Amino acid sequence: MMADFILVAMSGGVDSSVAAAFLVNQGARVVGATLKTFCYSELSGPGQTCCGLEGISDARAVAARLNIPHMVFDVEKEFTDDVIADFVSEYAAGRTPIPCVRCNSFTKFRDLVRRADSLGCDGIATGHYARIVRRDDTAFLALAEDDRKDQTYFLWGIPRGVLERLHLPIGDLDKPAVREAARKLSLVTADKPESFEICFVPDNDYAGVLRRYLGDDHPALQPGPFVRENGNSCGEHRGYARFTVGQRKGLPGGYPEPMFVLEIRPDEREVVIGPRSGLAASRLIAAGANWLADLPQPGDEVGVRIRHGAPIVPAQILACTSDGFELELSLPQDAVTPGQSAVLYRDGIVLGGGVIHAASPADSQCFSPSASASCSSAALPSSDKSLGTRMVTRTS
Repeated sequence: MMADFILVAMSGGVDSSVAAAFLVNQGARVVGATLKTFCYSELSGPGQTCCGLEGISDARAVAARLNIPHMVFDVEKEFTDDVIADFVSEYAAGRTPIPCVRCNSFTKFRDLVRRADSLGCDGIATGHYARIVRRDDTAFLALAEDDRKDQTYFLWGIPRGVLERLHLPIGDLDKPAVREAARKLSLVTADKPESFEICFVPDNDYAGVLRRYLGDDHPALQPGPFVRENGNSCGEHRGYARFTVGQRKGLPGGYPEPMFVLEIRPDEREVVIGPRSGLAASRLIAAGANWLADLPQPGDEVGVRIRHGAPIVPAQILACTSDGFELELSLPQDAVTPGQSAVLYRDGIVLGGGVIHAASPADSQCFSPSASASCSSAALPSSDKSLGTRMVTRTS
């Protein structure tokens, strides 16, 4: 029987509802907590996001059903500074961020630990599909039992010290089993649809969010040229922030093969397009690293996941510091996208991760041995604020 006092993050979805229920059934003393992350009245679109008003209502109903206290914590300022500001500045810089990674890394888990400490809780819990395993009496973050639902890709940035206090009760289950458990417990969230949109972009209008913070006259939202790899112009776009590496939609036509976004050049407002073959990359550099296990060493073989839902592919560490790393992939991967995450694994354990800073074919000049400075550990980008933690504000 569990006797811990645990603060459970309850978003109002079925996963966190069942996580809380399992802990209650195991004998833990449980308090539910929902984080209010932004001002809902300023948003249009569906109200069923993981952090929306409906989520708060459903979390409260589940807590009542489980006979546990429920609290709502206002983290709007932290969320705006840590997540929305990063989202805006990364798109303005021509990169494609992952707000859920940012939220977990800088807002959700840090605030939960702080609240847990103030309440005298022993630990925290969430409804993520991931597991905590212990090796040599040390806690590590591990892949979920169901690889299709695994969410470790979004968790690489949490503080390592959190792992010793973190409970992940549904990491051994698949989604149908979680829903069945919720039905048996008569939880209102049992058949609630999953939310896939970004919580503060419920209508999926990314450009609308950027206009709100940057203004219509920001270069990221201004027209610019489509260009081919050789620099020849082939059309005009309505703002490079509307595009991401690997995108097919909205590009010039009339070519014998499909075109894809290969690169975004914000300084020139250029969107580079080309055939699918131009997307393949064999090396990448990641910055802003966070480590949940001992740092790998140059020459080490690891697995890497470069986007959510993608397979973990073999790679070799070329350089590694506390701030970043460089990898060579065993097989070229398409659309290794700046701003997305590269998460490293070994034997099912998350070693750590970083934000993709650059990617290139192995024979590219910028990654060649002659350009050794770009490949040395000393040249890896640091984890300071340069990777987009600043809010980009409109200038008048």
